[in-house]
Amino acid sequence: MDFTHLDAVGHARMVDVTAKQPTVREATARGFVRCAPRVVAALRDGTVPKGDVLAVARIAGIQAAKRTPELLPLAHVIGVHGVTVDLEVTDDGIQIAATVRTADRTGVEMEALTSVSVAALTIVDMVKGIDKTTAIENVRITAKAGGRSGEWVRPE
Repeated sequence: MDFTHLDAVGHARMVDVTAKQPTVREATARGFVRCAPRVVAALRDGTVPKGDVLAVARIAGIQAAKRTPELLPLAHVIGVHGVTVDLEVTDDGIQIAATVRTADRTGVEMEALTSVSVAALTIVDMVKGIDKTTAIENVRITAKAGGRSGEWVRPE
């Protein structure tokens, strides 16, 4: 098996995508932040002491997608042309979905995952004073489109 991120002697390298043609690409990631009932109540009635958790998490997720190559050593610097971060408060916590779009030479799966992860971390940071058991769960890619491998949707 050939590993694309290793050279002939096994050293890490960034894959050269210079010859690839830019195409429209999109990836969606999802995750969940499990919260205690008192946190869910505070989120719903807007009484979290640190402020508007959903607004801050949304902005954090957008910012994170744009900064992914600074965090992941082998990720390419690409144009992030669109990011949506959707958050839904449920009885058990907050569902997070992030969709990232580009017209570039490589996909945006890592950007979508980073977006969800940082949005989730932001939520934990903002509610940890209410409940320290808040937990991040099930961060994963749920769909992608574009590029050589085309469309893919995670069977749920």
